[in-house]
Amino acid sequence: QVQLVESGGGLVQAGGSLRLSCAASGRTSSTYTMGWFRQAPGKEREFVAAIRWRGGNTVYADSVKGRFAISRDNAKNAGYLHMSTLKPEDTAVYYCAADLTPGSPRTTAGAYDYWGQGTQVTVSS
Repeated sequence: QVQLVESGGGLVQAGGSLRLSCAASGRTSSTYTMGWFRQAPGKEREFVAAIRWRGGNTVYADSVKGRFAISRDNAKNAGYLHMSTLKPEDTAVYYCAADLTPGSPRTTAGAYDYWGQGTQVTVSS
């Protein structure tokens, strides 16, 4: 079991920045990839970014490339999503997730084994 807890969400004006955190506990040594997804009202959950827990390989959705940066701190068992130049369309509940399968970071929600409870990000225009 891996437990994930997100924090750092909130209300920000367009053009602003936020940093989301994801604290991992439990069988973190089994985690190969940490991913971030988001879900806006009435929409499906969509991939945002992912990072290999060891090695640091990253992958991003086209919609956030150049604006968001994913990172992790293995010593703290924590992952981060640094969001800048935020847009109203970034408004969503953001979830972190853990994938226990070895390999390159995956972008489909079904590939992830554990999920956090989510944190709301609201970007006002």
